[in-house]
Amino acid sequence: MEMALAEAHKAALRGEVPIGAVLVNGGKPIAKAGNRTVELNDPTAHAEILVIRQACEQLQSQRLPDCDLYVTLEPCPMCAAAISFARIRRLYYGAGDIKGGAVDNGPCLYHLPICHHAPEVYSGFAETECAALLTDFFKQRRD
Repeated sequence: MEMALAEAHKAALRGEVPIGAVLVNGGKPIAKAGNRTVELNDPTAHAEILVIRQACEQLQSQRLPDCDLYVTLEPCPMCAAAISFARIRRLYYGAGDIKGGAVDNGPCLYHLPICHHAPEVYSGFAETECAALLTDFFKQRRD
C-alpha cells in the first residue's frame, strides 16, 4: 500500500485526484500508476485501469488470475468491473468511498448476479492516510 500511496501523492502533484494503484504478481510489483484523467484527457485513466493495462501488456494476457491489486480508494463501478473482467485474485484498498465506490458501497458489484468473477476483497489498509490525502486535496481545491 505504501507504493500505491506514493503513486497517489504523485497524482496530486500533477493536479489529479490522488488515487494510486499497484498490481503485484508473485509478490513483486509489476505495474504502478496514479490517476491521469486530466493529463490524458481520458475519463477512463483511473489508476486501477492504468495498472491493469500495463500488467496485461507485460504478461501478454487479458486475464490476471495470479495478481493482487492495491489501491488507495475503493474502486468505482468502472474499475470494479475491470477488476472482475481481468480476473484479479485479490483486491486490497485503503479508504472506502461512500459516494462513488462499488465494492462495499453503492452497487456492491461483486455481490450482483451479473458479476462473473469476484476477487477476494480486503479493505482498510492505511485507511487514515489514504482518506486524509483525498480530504486534503479537495480542501485545497476549495480554498
